[in-house]
Amino acid sequence: MSEKVDCNPSFSIVLVNYKSLEMTSICMELIQQGINVAEVPVWVVDNDSNDASLEYLKSLNWIHLIERKPPSQESGFMAHGAALDIVLDKVTTKYLLLLHTDTFIHDPSIVNIMLEKCIVDDKVVAVGCLEPVCRSLPQAVWRFVIRGAKYYFRRTKISLGINTRAPKLHYEIYLKSFCALWNVKIIKQHGMTFSMADRIPGYEMQDRLPELGYKFVAIPPREMFKYLDHIEKGTVSATNGYKKNHRKVKNYQVVLNKLQSKN
Repeated sequence: MSEKVDCNPSFSIVLVNYKSLEMTSICMELIQQGINVAEVPVWVVDNDSNDASLEYLKSLNWIHLIERKPPSQESGFMAHGAALDIVLDKVTTKYLLLLHTDTFIHDPSIVNIMLEKCIVDDKVVAVGCLEPVCRSLPQAVWRFVIRGAKYYFRRTKISLGINTRAPKLHYEIYLKSFCALWNVKIIKQHGMTFSMADRIPGYEMQDRLPELGYKFVAIPPREMFKYLDHIEKGTVSATNGYKKNHRKVKNYQVVLNKLQSKN
């Protein structure tokens, strides 16, 4: 592992926890190993887990823990965005590193890489990755073709006046929040937040801020995943949101077992 990342220039870290003890404990251990937590503020918002994961977080004396009580009937992504906004309002550092509890940073050099991309251009508001996983070339091509076929098929049905589901773009255009560095100063300067317009956290800002001349920098998956692992939909898998034989649950178990054996 590289030397610990310090806070020059200053940044904070934010994570949102929900009933994911195994993942959260590994994630936090890796953060403590790779980040100078005596200098870098680490914020964790617990979204009413009321389980062992919350008790574990209470045992960590190097984090700023916020216990949030979400209102009823709140979607998962809105709960996540609202939790991020609590920390956004509190931090005083220039940058805020968003991490998921199912993101495992093995080489903290990625943080320095992201910081450098922000420093060289003051119009860069965020740096991250467009893909939540690193797919092989055949997998990426196959996914693009299949999703593209669905996209144009649904557009054709709509043009013919046939009822169908709204077409979903066959390629990614938004930075994902599993590991993304945001410029807090720019966000606050324009009075924006992560939970805007009832959308996935950060998506509305990624639509609006380029209109004001700001940039978003995407690190290719093949580069990003040299430094970390990410379990796609890890929290959903951990909280039994999928059937046991679901592809993502199987992947969750494989990655978690690998990480536990390392630690």
